[in-house]
Amino acid sequence: MEENKCPSKTEGKPIRCKAAVCRKAGEALVIEEIEVAPPKSWEVRIKVICTSLCHTDVTFWKLNWGPASAFPRIFGHEAVGVVESVGENVEEVKQGDRVLPVFFPECGECRDCKSTKSNCCTTFPFTHYNGMPRDGSSRFKDSNGQDLNHFLFVSSFAEYTVVDIANVVKISSDIPVDKACLLGCGVTTGVGAAWKVAEVEQGSTVAIFGLGAVGLAVAEGARLRGASKIIGVDLNPDKYDIGKQFGVTDFINPANCSHKSVTEVIREMTDGGADYCFECIGLASLMQDAINSSRPGWGKTVILGVEMHGSPLSVSSIEILRGKTVTGSYFGGVKAKSDIPFFVKKYLHNELNLEGFVTHEISFQDINKAFDLLLQGKSIRCIIWMDK
Repeated sequence: MEENKCPSKTEGKPIRCKAAVCRKAGEALVIEEIEVAPPKSWEVRIKVICTSLCHTDVTFWKLNWGPASAFPRIFGHEAVGVVESVGENVEEVKQGDRVLPVFFPECGECRDCKSTKSNCCTTFPFTHYNGMPRDGSSRFKDSNGQDLNHFLFVSSFAEYTVVDIANVVKISSDIPVDKACLLGCGVTTGVGAAWKVAEVEQGSTVAIFGLGAVGLAVAEGARLRGASKIIGVDLNPDKYDIGKQFGVTDFINPANCSHKSVTEVIREMTDGGADYCFECIGLASLMQDAINSSRPGWGKTVILGVEMHGSPLSVSSIEILRGKTVTGSYFGGVKAKSDIPFFVKKYLHNELNLEGFVTHEISFQDINKAFDLLLQGKSIRCIIWMDK
């Protein structure tokens, strides 16, 4: 797509456009006309080119309790677009730039952003769940003038959205937009976890619990780091063939482990335990299995799944004393503005496999089909085109 670099006729004015609005938890999204306000200071208004459906969208789409549940709402947080206009104090992007809006901010100024030890920006902690990160207010209104709630500071299921500059990454126009949009959450989380959190090294063994988009991205990251054995654990037998293109060398279906536990099987396959284990589902029981499957002495378990049932994780002190470590990670330890351009380069150099994640493409009008495909376990990533 050729970005429009002419002065925007809509700059400083509200824009009326289409959005997929969810009015109640678990209900189908409805394409409605909404009004998108112009960006305020430190904000960017983006014309969305394409977006994709992440499992996190589905999780919160079902959620009907707690402060993170708010309806009516515009979901979506994996997307790529073009800057339509910017507010005051925005200098790093301009009208016409291709950008990736991301849910995890990088202000570049706080202690954490300046450190190599963390990617958790302390300037913008997750205190505003349903609006803009600085004040919690909305930039969306429906046709009746009612505010619509944001989602993860992106809300990409709309033709236009407003995002804080801390959540905007300028990217090269050389990468196809449908591949770029994958870097907004799941793929980056998985690859980043293998590279930046675990720091998987040549010849190591890896076990991945859950081969969804994040788990497959972990496999891709481990493959690129030279892991010798990458074990995928999943109840869906089709995931083995899918996983092979991302580097999965061995596969365990827990339903077929009738006489042994998954932990026992992994220990046998890795001569005592995997060097690195990744939990990518969000179940405390699987987190426990991952920890038990890691190698005594130096085994490292990385928790990527979000436990949505409130179940606590119990870790034996004996396991810790035996040298095992457990760590968690948001967004795979990735600093969006610093690291995503590096991933783009890896793709452009034919090193990072992004094509394999795209299993379906649909038009914006058919967005509910993306939910059906993901719920049925038929898709990894479904690209949703705004203009097709």
